[in-house]
Amino acid sequence: MADYDAFSKCYDRFTGDVEYTARANRLLELFEKYDKKPSLLLDLACGTGNFSFLMAENGIDVIGVDCSEGMLAAAIAKLPEGATNPLFLNQYAEELELYGTVDGAISMLDSLNHITEYENLVKALQRVSLFLEKGRLFIFDLNTPYKHKAVLGNNTFVREDEKAFCVWQNEYAGENTVDIYLDFFIENVGGSYERLSETFSEVAYTEEQLQNAFNKAGLELVDFFDDLTDQKPTEKTERITYIVRKK
Repeated sequence: MADYDAFSKCYDRFTGDVEYTARANRLLELFEKYDKKPSLLLDLACGTGNFSFLMAENGIDVIGVDCSEGMLAAAIAKLPEGATNPLFLNQYAEELELYGTVDGAISMLDSLNHITEYENLVKALQRVSLFLEKGRLFIFDLNTPYKHKAVLGNNTFVREDEKAFCVWQNEYAGENTVDIYLDFFIENVGGSYERLSETFSEVAYTEEQLQNAFNKAGLELVDFFDDLTDQKPTEKTERITYIVRKK
Protein backbone atom coordinates (compact mmCIF):
# COMPACT_ATOMS: atom_id res chain seq x y z
CA MET A 1 0.00 0.00 0.00
CA ALA A 2 1.42 3.40 -0.99
CA ASP A 3 2.33 5.80 1.80
CA TYR A 4 2.60 8.83 -0.54
CA ASP A 5 5.48 10.19 1.51
CA ALA A 6 7.76 10.65 -1.52
CA PHE A 7 4.88 12.28 -3.40
CA SER A 8 4.29 14.64 -0.47
CA LYS A 9 7.72 16.24 -0.96
CA CYS A 10 6.72 17.44 -4.44
CA TYR A 11 2.92 17.49 -4.31
CA ASP A 12 2.37 21.23 -3.98
CA ARG A 13 4.96 22.23 -6.56
CA PHE A 14 3.37 20.02 -9.23
CA THR A 15 -0.31 20.83 -8.53
CA GLY A 16 -0.17 24.57 -9.17
CA ASP A 17 -2.64 24.20 -12.06
CA VAL A 18 -5.37 22.61 -9.92
CA GLU A 19 -7.34 25.86 -9.41
CA TYR A 20 -7.81 25.26 -5.70
CA THR A 21 -9.60 28.55 -5.07
CA ALA A 22 -12.07 28.03 -7.92
CA ARG A 23 -12.77 24.50 -6.71
CA ALA A 24 -13.22 25.64 -3.10
CA ASN A 25 -15.63 28.36 -4.23
CA ARG A 26 -17.55 25.78 -6.25
CA LEU A 27 -17.84 23.56 -3.17
CA LEU A 28 -19.21 26.45 -1.15
CA GLU A 29 -21.74 27.19 -3.89
CA LEU A 30 -22.90 23.58 -3.91
CA PHE A 31 -23.25 23.47 -0.14
CA GLU A 32 -25.35 26.66 -0.24
CA LYS A 33 -27.45 25.39 -3.16
CA TYR A 34 -28.30 21.98 -1.74
CA ASP A 35 -28.02 22.62 2.01
CA LYS A 36 -26.01 25.37 3.72
CA LYS A 37 -22.40 26.20 4.51
CA PRO A 38 -21.05 23.73 7.07
CA SER A 39 -19.77 24.89 10.43
CA LEU A 40 -17.61 21.79 10.98
CA LEU A 41 -16.29 20.12 7.83
CA LEU A 42 -14.49 16.82 7.21
CA ASP A 43 -11.86 17.02 4.46
CA LEU A 44 -11.25 13.35 3.73
CA ALA A 45 -7.92 12.44 2.09
CA CYS A 46 -6.89 16.06 2.55
CA GLY A 47 -3.32 15.63 1.29
CA THR A 48 -1.23 18.70 2.05
CA GLY A 49 -4.33 20.56 3.25
CA ASN A 50 -4.95 23.03 0.46
CA PHE A 51 -8.74 22.65 0.53
CA SER A 52 -8.73 22.48 4.32
CA PHE A 53 -7.02 25.87 4.57
CA LEU A 54 -9.31 27.48 1.99
CA MET A 55 -12.40 26.25 3.84
CA ALA A 56 -10.97 27.48 7.14
CA GLU A 57 -10.44 30.90 5.55
CA ASN A 58 -14.19 30.92 4.88
CA GLY A 59 -14.98 30.63 8.58
CA ILE A 60 -15.42 26.84 8.72
CA ASP A 61 -13.85 24.60 11.34
CA VAL A 62 -12.11 21.82 9.43
CA ILE A 63 -10.89 18.32 10.26
CA GLY A 64 -8.43 17.15 7.62
CA VAL A 65 -7.84 13.40 7.47
CA ASP A 66 -5.21 11.59 5.42
CA CYS A 67 -3.44 8.22 5.51
CA SER A 68 -0.04 9.70 4.59
CA GLU A 69 2.17 10.99 7.37
CA GLY A 70 4.25 12.84 4.78
CA MET A 71 1.24 14.66 3.33
CA LEU A 72 0.06 15.64 6.81
CA ALA A 73 3.53 16.82 7.81
CA ALA A 74 3.47 19.15 4.80
CA ALA A 75 -0.01 20.35 5.79
CA ILE A 76 0.92 20.98 9.43
CA ALA A 77 4.01 22.92 8.31
CA LYS A 78 1.64 25.46 6.71
CA LEU A 79 -0.21 26.13 9.97
CA PRO A 80 0.56 29.51 11.53
CA GLU A 81 2.17 29.19 14.95
CA GLY A 82 -0.45 28.39 17.56
CA ALA A 83 -3.24 27.77 15.00
CA THR A 84 -5.60 24.85 15.59
CA ASN A 85 -7.82 25.16 12.52
CA PRO A 86 -7.61 22.99 10.49
CA LEU A 87 -7.08 20.00 12.76
CA PHE A 88 -5.22 17.20 10.96
CA LEU A 89 -5.59 13.47 11.72
CA ASN A 90 -3.63 10.50 10.35
CA GLN A 91 -6.23 7.86 9.40
CA TYR A 92 -7.29 5.68 6.48
CA ALA A 93 -10.68 6.59 5.04
CA GLU A 94 -12.13 3.14 5.70
CA GLU A 95 -11.02 3.41 9.35
CA LEU A 96 -12.26 6.95 9.94
CA GLU A 97 -12.79 7.74 13.62
CA LEU A 98 -13.85 11.24 14.67
CA TYR A 99 -14.60 12.72 18.08
CA GLY A 100 -18.18 13.59 17.10
CA THR A 101 -20.31 14.44 14.09
CA VAL A 102 -19.67 16.93 11.28
CA ASP A 103 -22.24 18.87 9.28
CA GLY A 104 -20.45 18.58 5.93
CA ALA A 105 -17.75 16.54 4.22
CA ILE A 106 -15.61 16.75 1.09
CA SER A 107 -13.02 14.59 -0.67
CA MET A 108 -11.39 16.18 -3.69
CA LEU A 109 -9.07 15.52 -6.63
CA ASP A 110 -10.02 11.87 -7.22
CA SER A 111 -8.83 10.90 -3.75
CA LEU A 112 -11.39 8.10 -3.42
CA ASN A 113 -10.08 6.55 -6.65
CA HIS A 114 -7.00 5.63 -4.61
CA ILE A 115 -9.14 3.18 -2.64
CA THR A 116 -8.53 0.17 -4.87
CA GLU A 117 -10.71 -2.42 -3.10
CA TYR A 118 -14.44 -1.92 -3.60
CA GLU A 119 -15.19 -3.26 -0.12
CA ASN A 120 -12.96 -0.55 1.34
CA LEU A 121 -14.70 2.13 -0.71
CA VAL A 122 -18.00 0.98 0.79
CA LYS A 123 -16.45 1.04 4.28
CA ALA A 124 -15.10 4.54 3.70
CA LEU A 125 -18.52 5.82 2.65
CA GLN A 126 -20.10 4.09 5.66
CA ARG A 127 -17.59 5.77 8.00
CA VAL A 128 -18.30 9.18 6.48
CA SER A 129 -22.03 8.55 6.83
CA LEU A 130 -21.59 7.47 10.46
CA PHE A 131 -20.05 10.82 11.42
CA LEU A 132 -22.15 13.00 9.12
CA GLU A 133 -25.27 14.59 10.59
CA LYS A 134 -28.57 13.43 9.11
CA GLY A 135 -29.58 15.39 6.03
CA ARG A 136 -26.11 16.91 5.50
CA LEU A 137 -23.91 16.68 2.42
CA PHE A 138 -20.80 14.82 1.35
CA ILE A 139 -19.34 16.30 -1.85
CA PHE A 140 -16.53 14.50 -3.66
CA ASP A 141 -15.13 13.92 -7.12
CA LEU A 142 -13.93 10.83 -8.95
CA ASN A 143 -12.03 10.10 -12.13
CA THR A 144 -14.14 8.24 -14.66
CA PRO A 145 -13.52 4.91 -16.42
CA TYR A 146 -13.11 6.91 -19.64
CA LYS A 147 -10.23 8.92 -18.16
CA HIS A 148 -8.50 5.80 -16.92
CA LYS A 149 -8.76 4.07 -20.28
CA ALA A 150 -8.33 6.93 -22.77
CA VAL A 151 -6.44 9.70 -20.97
CA LEU A 152 -4.20 8.08 -18.38
CA GLY A 153 -4.08 4.68 -20.06
CA ASN A 154 -0.55 3.64 -20.93
CA ASN A 155 0.68 7.20 -21.29
CA THR A 156 3.65 9.01 -19.78
CA PHE A 157 3.68 12.62 -18.60
CA VAL A 158 6.55 14.89 -17.62
CA ARG A 159 6.33 17.81 -15.20
CA GLU A 160 9.15 20.11 -14.17
CA ASP A 161 10.09 23.39 -12.54
CA GLU A 162 13.40 25.05 -11.74
CA LYS A 163 14.20 22.74 -8.83
CA ALA A 164 12.43 19.45 -9.61
CA PHE A 165 11.53 17.06 -12.40
CA CYS A 166 8.76 14.43 -12.42
CA VAL A 167 8.20 11.50 -14.77
CA TRP A 168 4.65 10.09 -14.47
CA GLN A 169 4.18 6.68 -16.11
CA ASN A 170 0.86 4.87 -16.30
CA GLU A 171 -0.05 1.28 -17.09
CA TYR A 172 -3.68 0.36 -17.74
CA ALA A 173 -4.24 -2.86 -15.80
CA GLY A 174 -7.80 -3.55 -16.97
CA GLU A 175 -11.05 -3.36 -15.01
CA ASN A 176 -10.81 0.46 -14.90
CA THR A 177 -7.53 0.29 -12.97
CA VAL A 178 -4.41 2.34 -13.69
CA ASP A 179 -1.06 1.56 -12.08
CA ILE A 180 0.94 4.77 -11.63
CA TYR A 181 4.72 5.06 -11.31
CA LEU A 182 6.22 8.40 -10.28
CA ASP A 183 9.90 9.31 -10.32
CA PHE A 184 10.93 12.65 -8.82
CA PHE A 185 14.32 14.27 -9.24
CA ILE A 186 14.76 17.07 -6.69
CA GLU A 187 17.69 19.46 -6.72
CA ASN A 188 19.67 19.60 -3.48
CA VAL A 189 21.87 22.36 -2.14
CA GLY A 190 25.03 22.26 -4.23
CA GLY A 191 23.29 21.23 -7.44
CA SER A 192 23.07 17.44 -7.02
CA TYR A 193 19.72 15.68 -7.47
CA GLU A 194 17.88 13.27 -5.21
CA ARG A 195 15.65 10.63 -6.79
CA LEU A 196 12.40 9.65 -5.08
CA SER A 197 9.89 7.12 -6.36
CA GLU A 198 6.23 6.42 -5.62
CA THR A 199 3.94 3.68 -6.92
CA PHE A 200 0.19 3.43 -6.46
CA SER A 201 -2.99 2.51 -8.30
CA GLU A 202 -6.32 4.17 -8.97
CA VAL A 203 -9.63 2.49 -9.71
CA ALA A 204 -12.52 4.17 -11.53
CA TYR A 205 -15.82 2.86 -10.21
CA THR A 206 -18.94 2.39 -12.32
CA GLU A 207 -22.22 4.17 -11.68
CA GLU A 208 -23.75 0.87 -10.61
CA GLN A 209 -20.97 0.26 -8.10
CA LEU A 210 -21.28 3.76 -6.70
CA GLN A 211 -25.06 3.61 -6.35
CA ASN A 212 -24.77 0.29 -4.55
CA ALA A 213 -22.13 1.78 -2.23
CA PHE A 214 -24.34 4.80 -1.51
CA ASN A 215 -27.21 2.51 -0.59
CA LYS A 216 -25.05 0.46 1.77
CA ALA A 217 -23.77 3.64 3.43
CA GLY A 218 -27.19 5.21 3.94
CA LEU A 219 -26.47 7.99 1.45
CA GLU A 220 -28.69 9.28 -1.34
CA LEU A 221 -27.39 10.76 -4.57
CA VAL A 222 -28.57 14.37 -4.82
CA ASP A 223 -26.84 15.50 -8.01
CA PHE A 224 -23.70 15.10 -10.09
CA PHE A 225 -21.82 17.25 -12.61
CA ASP A 226 -19.01 17.22 -15.11
CA ASP A 227 -16.25 18.41 -12.77
CA LEU A 228 -16.48 22.20 -12.17
CA THR A 229 -19.34 22.82 -14.60
CA ASP A 230 -23.13 22.78 -14.31
CA GLN A 231 -23.25 20.27 -17.17
CA LYS A 232 -24.15 16.62 -16.87
CA PRO A 233 -21.36 14.14 -17.62
CA THR A 234 -20.87 12.82 -21.14
CA GLU A 235 -19.14 9.67 -22.34
CA LYS A 236 -15.89 11.68 -22.47
CA THR A 237 -16.13 13.30 -19.05
CA GLU A 238 -12.88 12.81 -17.13
CA ARG A 239 -13.95 13.75 -13.60
CA ILE A 240 -17.41 13.79 -11.99
CA THR A 241 -18.43 15.77 -8.92
CA TYR A 242 -20.98 13.93 -6.76
CA ILE A 243 -23.26 15.40 -4.11
CA VAL A 244 -24.74 12.87 -1.69
CA ARG A 245 -26.83 13.38 1.42
CA LYS A 246 -27.09 11.27 4.55
CA LYS A 247 -30.58 9.81 4.74
